[in-house]
Amino acid sequence: MTASIPRLTGLLETALYVSDLAISEAFYSRVLGLETFLRDSRMCAMGVPGATVLLLFHRGGSVQPSTTPAGTIPAHDGRGTLHLAFAIPRNALDAWAAHLARERIAIESRITWPAGGTSVYFRDPDQHSVELATPGLWPSY
Repeated sequence: MTASIPRLTGLLETALYVSDLAISEAFYSRVLGLETFLRDSRMCAMGVPGATVLLLFHRGGSVQPSTTPAGTIPAHDGRGTLHLAFAIPRNALDAWAAHLARERIAIESRITWPAGGTSVYFRDPDQHSVELATPGLWPSY
């Protein structure tokens, strides 16, 4: 008999690896309204509504373990074009499209999903694929 899997309560943080922390921090603050919680020379932690944190790491800046007063954070890094999606209310889609246009950010793609959700995709300064998605994308959303 297999032991039951302990329950998860959500995804707490996700990370992107960027070439310039200041440019990426400014982008996510200006375009998505994220608040900086913590910043140092290798990373920036930004609050996302819903108790989630977006971690921006300077590419190559965390390839060695990081010792903190609380303990050691294992080494990690990432390469390539990554993807993340932010949840938005269904009735905010047009407002987001207008906001992106004001910021001169091109919408790369717009998809209406079979369950009724809509996603718009655009690029950040490192060409990561950023998605804004309304409910109806996944069975859980």
